[in-house]
This record gives sequence, structure tokens and C-alpha cells, in this order.
Amino acid sequence: MMSQPVLALKDLRTVFHTARGSFTAVDGVNLELRQGEVLGLVGESGSGKSVTLRSILRLVRPPGGVSGEVLWQGRNLLALSEPQMRRVRGGEISMIFQEPMTALNPVLPIGEQIVETLREHTELSGKALRDRAVELLELVGIPSPKERLRGYPHQFSGGMRQRAMIAIALASNPKLLLADEPTTALDVTIQDQILKLLLRLKDTLGMSVILVTHDLGVVAQTCERVAVMYAGRIVEVAPAAELFAQPRHAYTLGLLNSVPGAERTRRPLLPIPGAPPDLAALPLGCPFAPRCTFTTPECTAARPPLVVISSTRLAAEPPSPVETPARLTACIHHDKLTKAGEVAR
Repeated sequence: MMSQPVLALKDLRTVFHTARGSFTAVDGVNLELRQGEVLGLVGESGSGKSVTLRSILRLVRPPGGVSGEVLWQGRNLLALSEPQMRRVRGGEISMIFQEPMTALNPVLPIGEQIVETLREHTELSGKALRDRAVELLELVGIPSPKERLRGYPHQFSGGMRQRAMIAIALASNPKLLLADEPTTALDVTIQDQILKLLLRLKDTLGMSVILVTHDLGVVAQTCERVAVMYAGRIVEVAPAAELFAQPRHAYTLGLLNSVPGAERTRRPLLPIPGAPPDLAALPLGCPFAPRCTFTTPECTAARPPLVVISSTRLAAEPPSPVETPARLTACIHHDKLTKAGEVAR
């Protein structure tokens, strides 16, 4: 059977209280991640992907508040004291932030920023700290690592800054890596190098990875399973190959139809009409209903729950069949999408 999850989010909710009202950026997310898995978290800008990662590590500050459960290896991270959480954050779980130029400290050399993490989460000291920092820069493919330790972020190219961020994140050999748009604003050559690097390091270090991105090409290249997020909610979860072949939520179908395909016959792109909803005034029913071509009165009457629609088994040596991850969707018209998806794409 499938292994137990190393990370489980249960009814995770992040609310920001402002003068304009309360904004629910993460709205009751339930999600699991297994050992060694690469899970993609996709959706439009503002759908709640980055806030979800920050909520896992308790990096959301007032006026934001986080509730629910974040179960990491059996412990609820939301119930830990701050000193306990500091040992987890950067030690057991690391994060690659979205923009390295703003995430890195501009007045500290790259080497010192790596050493900070090593000093906090390992027992290394003295020359061993510098030697390990050199090893990490070499591991992520930065040339002349000894000399680069003395360099500042502005002296690195975009791709090298991203690699330096990865080196800092991997300094303590974490078991979970949260990668928030690790290839944003990079050219396709550097993007490919970064993704291959992450996959290689994942296998070498035995990590699990949650990869946040809005680039479906990146998802297809790297992820084993995908969770689609809209208006702070998970609306579909599926193995990557199945999701691309047969989306089972209207929003997922819209995302796939709005990007260029590799088919020989060219077709016009089909943009999703309208804009994401105001998080301070979400509609009663499905939040995607105002933009959806499949909408019926049922969609606007109540919020569709995220339900299991299929669970298959792979062939294996009897008597121990292996169960594949279940497909989940929050679309009440998921059966209608199969034929529609084939025609549109």
C-alpha cells in the first residue's frame, strides 16, 4: 500500500484582518505529501500558493493568522513553541523564496548567509563551516566556489542567485523543501538547469518537495502529482500525467487551454474570462462559477466539496497490490469535462 504522508495539511486556514475587512487567503486546505514525492501547487497569481507555503512554516505575521493543523512527521507545527519551530524551520524544512534578490541579504556575503544556517542547525564550527559552505556552492553548480563565498548578491547573475538560495536552503540537509517559484524570471536554459538540479538533489538527499509555480511546463517536467488552487482553495488533485490528459475541474481545463500546446495544428489560445474573485467577498457557491462555461444553478447554491472521484491500483507482485494516489475534484460537473477537454485541446 501507499506510504504514510510525511506532511498533512488539515483544514489549513490563513486569514488577514485589515481595515477593508477579513481576507481568507488560504481557505480550508487539506493536502498530503509523501516521502520523496514532488508535488506541484499551481494556479493564477493571488490564488494562495505562496501564503500556503508560508503558513506551513508559520511565517505569516499579523494582521494574518493561521489555524488548522500542519502535521509534519506526526507533530502539529502550529502547536509548537517558537524555539521548537526555529529548529524545524531551516533545519527539517527549508524554503526557497520567490525572488532571490529580495530574499537574500544585500549587505552580507553569500558565504556568511550560508554559514548562518549551518551555525544554527548543525554542530559544525570554525574551518568546517567554511568548507561545508564551499561544498554547498559546488553542489549547486556555482563555479569557483571558494572565491564566490566572498561575493555579494548583486555580484551574482539571476541564475547564480537562485543557486545560492538553493545552497542556503539545503545547508542542513532538510527532509522537506518548499520551492516558491524557483525559476521565475529566469531564461529557459537556466530554468532547465535549476529544475534538473532540484530533482537531482531531491534524489541525492531523499527529500520531499512542494513546488509552487504558475508554469504548467515546469509542472509537466518535474512533478509527480499536482494540486490546483483557486481563491485559496484546492479544487483538484491528481497525478500529473492524468491531470494533463484529462482535467476534472473546469478551472484546470481553463488553465490548460490558455497555454500554447505542442500539437501540429495551431489553435487560438482560450483565455479564462473575467478575474479571480475578491477574497473579502467570495460567492456562496463555487468561487470559479462566475468565470465558468459549465455553471448551473447548483454551482452557485453551495460550495462544492473536494471529493474522491477515482482510485486505481497498479499491477504488482501478488498479494501486495500498490494503490495509486486518488483523484480529487471540487467540480460537480467533472463528468462533463472529459469530452469538453478533448474537443478544446
